[in-house]
Amino acid sequence: MTTHLISDVTVLFGRSLKHVTRSLDTIITTAIMPVAMMLMFVYVFGGAINTGSASYIDYMLPGILLITVASGVAYTAFRLFNDLRSGIFERFQSLPIARSGVLWAHVLTSLIANLLSLVIVVGVALILGFRSGAGVLAWLAVAGILVLFTLALTWLAVIAGLSAKSVDGASAFSYPLIFLPFLSSAFVPTGTMPGPVRAFAEHQPVTSIVNTIRGLFTQQPAGNDIWIALAWCAGILLVAYLLATATYRRKIS
Repeated sequence: MTTHLISDVTVLFGRSLKHVTRSLDTIITTAIMPVAMMLMFVYVFGGAINTGSASYIDYMLPGILLITVASGVAYTAFRLFNDLRSGIFERFQSLPIARSGVLWAHVLTSLIANLLSLVIVVGVALILGFRSGAGVLAWLAVAGILVLFTLALTWLAVIAGLSAKSVDGASAFSYPLIFLPFLSSAFVPTGTMPGPVRAFAEHQPVTSIVNTIRGLFTQQPAGNDIWIALAWCAGILLVAYLLATATYRRKIS
């Protein structure tokens, strides 16, 4: 059964990935908004924000990376909605393939596409002056956290793609996710925020994830942030996966 699922996911993943490679503009478009935001913050607002001895590009890059993922998963919801509307799901049900293979193919495609967008954003950040003394293990840890975060948001995108009534509704779910880093430590220290806003910012998932990535980049101890970040990512991933698979079963039943 496991071998059957893997082979089915591999074939369906190849199909989904072809759609992305034939329209690389989606990856570029996903990276354009975070890059534009990075340019605006660095060259317009960066001089007015005190981040201590760290350059502002080093400080805010982790938040930009999370925004890149949040904007990228909207395309997953869009592609899934189009597949559902086109009737391809019904066609797949008539074939001897694992039913969950369709979802996993979209999830893996989202992971690859978002990783490519993240590479583009980091490349631009390096051109703008981002520097990190982090070693290989620290970079691998950052990559692992971003992969876990991407998977968590992608399964949320699956729910949106399966539940939406329109194309616009399928991708609109990502707007709050894109906005969430602005209410965190991503762009300004939480200590500068008013009381209620600060309380929310310090106890929402983005802050712990941003602080963890920032600490890894700057070779600073992550402390409890890394465990809180992993708990948030794993928790969101588990809940989203269970809800997505339940929604999928209702759709195809």
